[in-house]
Amino acid sequence: MKLKLINNLLNMITAGIKKLIESNALGLSTVDKNGIPHNIAVAYVKVEGDKIIISNAHIFESIKNIEKNENVSLVVWNKEWEVACVGYEIVGKAKNYTSGKWFDYVCYLPDNEGYKILSAIVIEVTKIKKLLS
Repeated sequence: MKLKLINNLLNMITAGIKKLIESNALGLSTVDKNGIPHNIAVAYVKVEGDKIIISNAHIFESIKNIEKNENVSLVVWNKEWEVACVGYEIVGKAKNYTSGKWFDYVCYLPDNEGYKILSAIVIEVTKIKKLLS
């Protein structure tokens, strides 16, 4: 039980990691039904607790993959990575919402004004790993 509690504390999205996530593009990796990886860049990302919420205005293949396999991985690094590289791999389980609380949440974000939002991808973070340069 202690090990699980320690792991949960280590997985918390700190204020610094939240700022990094919300102010940079992220790489989102999914896997299709045949185990073939698919990677895209995502923006308009918000953090709520240990959840990462992605606004979906034009993501299609990743959604198909999430419907078959909820395991995803994200990578984020700071804009000044050539000077001082700070980055994280974030692992979690994703769900796609086309209605309800999370869909409403992304539809009303100021960043999404003028976009036709198709869904909200919500990732429950299970692991965060600092990337070494």
